[in-house]
Amino acid sequence: MRNGTHWHVGSDMRIGVLVLAGLLWASNGWVGAADWLHWRGPEQNGVARDTGMPSRWSLDGENLIWKQPYGGRSAPVVSRGRVYIINDAGEGITEQERVMCFDARTGEKLWEYRFNIFHTDIVTNRVGWANLAADAETGYIYAHGVQGLFFCFDPDGKVVWSRSLTEEFGRITGYGGRIGTPIVDEDLVIINMINASWGDQARGGHRFLAMNKRTGEIVWWSEPGGRPTFTIYSVPIVTVVNGQRLLICGGADGALHAIKARTGEKVWSYPISKRGINASPVVSGNYVFISHSEENLDSRRMGGVYCLDMSQVTNGRPKLVWRRLGILAGDPSPIVHDGRLYVADKRAMLYCFDTSNGRMLWRHKYGTSAKASPVWADGKIYVGDVASRFVILQPGDRECRTLHRLRFPPGPDGSVMEINASAAVSDGRLYVVTGDAIYCIGTPNGKPPSVVPPWPESVPAKPTDKPAHLQIVPADVTLSPGESVRFKARTFNANGELIGEVQATWSLPTPPRSPRAPLSVPAPKPLQGTIRPDGTLQVAKDVVGQSGYVQATAHGLTARARVRVAPVLPMNYDFESGLPDGWANLGPGAKFVVVDLDGNKVLKKTANNPRLRRAIVYMGMPQLKDYTIEADIRGSLGKPNFYPEMGVINCRYSLVIDGNKKRLLLRSWEANHRLEVRQPFPFEPDVWYRFKLRVTVEGDKGICKGKVWRKGEPEPKEWTITAEDPIPNREGSPAIYAYAFGITPGSPGAETFFDNVKVTPNRK
Repeated sequence: MRNGTHWHVGSDMRIGVLVLAGLLWASNGWVGAADWLHWRGPEQNGVARDTGMPSRWSLDGENLIWKQPYGGRSAPVVSRGRVYIINDAGEGITEQERVMCFDARTGEKLWEYRFNIFHTDIVTNRVGWANLAADAETGYIYAHGVQGLFFCFDPDGKVVWSRSLTEEFGRITGYGGRIGTPIVDEDLVIINMINASWGDQARGGHRFLAMNKRTGEIVWWSEPGGRPTFTIYSVPIVTVVNGQRLLICGGADGALHAIKARTGEKVWSYPISKRGINASPVVSGNYVFISHSEENLDSRRMGGVYCLDMSQVTNGRPKLVWRRLGILAGDPSPIVHDGRLYVADKRAMLYCFDTSNGRMLWRHKYGTSAKASPVWADGKIYVGDVASRFVILQPGDRECRTLHRLRFPPGPDGSVMEINASAAVSDGRLYVVTGDAIYCIGTPNGKPPSVVPPWPESVPAKPTDKPAHLQIVPADVTLSPGESVRFKARTFNANGELIGEVQATWSLPTPPRSPRAPLSVPAPKPLQGTIRPDGTLQVAKDVVGQSGYVQATAHGLTARARVRVAPVLPMNYDFESGLPDGWANLGPGAKFVVVDLDGNKVLKKTANNPRLRRAIVYMGMPQLKDYTIEADIRGSLGKPNFYPEMGVINCRYSLVIDGNKKRLLLRSWEANHRLEVRQPFPFEPDVWYRFKLRVTVEGDKGICKGKVWRKGEPEPKEWTITAEDPIPNREGSPAIYAYAFGITPGSPGAETFFDNVKVTPNRK
């Protein structure tokens, strides 16, 4: 066990067990021996070793300990006698995302924390998509919201730190949801996402981001895979193989990837499918198992279950032990226990395989549609069916039988009460989340595990080990002009074990030119500023926005840290000097280019790649507030007869012209219309319009005021469109927005042009 964070053992690792008392003592309090900190349990494989678990229950009270009328779609976590869930809260203009905490014994609601939704296409019934994660050492709870807010809460609901992944790093979401679940390992909290920001991340990629779990400081980035095919929700696990501590996860490129957990260095990849992987892997000893429901790379059969031997890696690929094709197991994640692999497919058929050779021992139909992952406890398997059923199964060597099936009544409107969340087990109790409630189920004989398998340890580095990897911390920072930050360099051995901090030679290198950037895009420049021998960087005060790298060299190794200098208020851009620097998600040469139009340099949103049809460019820090943004914007006619959406964003509110419907919109969270005011607007193509959006917070209300008029005409005295928000966005990066409709092969869609962008503080 390392820092009490994760436990794992394979059925073939008969290396003994660690006997635990009912409680383990951490540095700041007690930690339950049976806490469910990872969405797949303390062993990250869907297994709980609790005993006395129920074989049946009812909504009328049989083995029902408590119920609370708060549902969700993701798995609960249990930590230090408390249960945590993330879900949707409120209706209409008051709808938000929410993290909730309950007393695990009584069900008493202890606290909740609500936060707004914005910058996403995710709809209401997919809010609360990502599972929570908990840390045994600190008791902290980590939440990834659909809008990209990433929170670290203490056990009492206080925000310890937070980040805005979308505004800081260009995190990408889609209508389908599919965002990454965080995991905690040692001193890191790690999240995976598809993003596009600047520099080496200007191109969209599936990347892993490791942060210090106590502070949110960025420790490393990793991009082990190829071009992403779609957003995914595979959740990483951590294990130790051949002395290396590995983080293993499905990739958006259709491969399974392993990276060193402490450094992010790629160890191996195994390509599996033609689309991204959603199921999470499970591990037994040196074997890792993964399933999917997409087309296989070397077969037209859809779906499959794969077993790989991680101890035998040749040419960057682990050895394939066995696979079984034709099983559409793309959503639920498997269970591995005692030499058996349990896999649920999309149609709620549960398969049991021998882990050593892949021989199918039995299959059992338990429902009609499966999203939730099954959980094994006390010789039983607990699993929900999307179609309102919760099932308790009895797996055997040759067959499986259904012990109990409970059907939930429909919702008030007659809708099916979906079960998408996997159950959690803690202290001899089962926690089940449906679309509208959370249930605690148990018997008087329910007990936490008396034995827990030990965590396989890697071998700590020695001071005499040869350094094989150099790491700079922080690995990514955003500064304001004139600010400073101190970097540290540390070395790791070949197994990814920390040797220690080292003295390094520091420099500000010239960034490499992107091979995809057209010749019209100027070559990047090094950071303007100074760096001292101790690693302290101070960026120039007179450079409004810039981005680049800090480089360290030691022991013949080189490492780079990413540095963005974000503009501060006031901001002015006329693009006569080319593309601005310090903006996130600009995608120079791919999403946006500077062109000549009517004798002026203007910024153009390209419209020739359907994968890049939508773009929001974040100009400043997410903490900016109380400002007005203005811009000249012009839209063209695309083929066949499509116009763009185009506008500006202030504190996560958008002022947008919808050219196709000839209307003006003032909105927040466009997929839901939580706040949306519409009115007709006589949009014409190839006409410059001046946009102006002001956001202020007066007491508990947000006041949004927008104007749009033809450029060259007098500014109207009255605001064109206004809105009040009872749950206001109090801050957010200024941004520009464009959506290119009508992109077809060989024919561009509707282009958008920007000029004279200005962001100024509101007058008091």
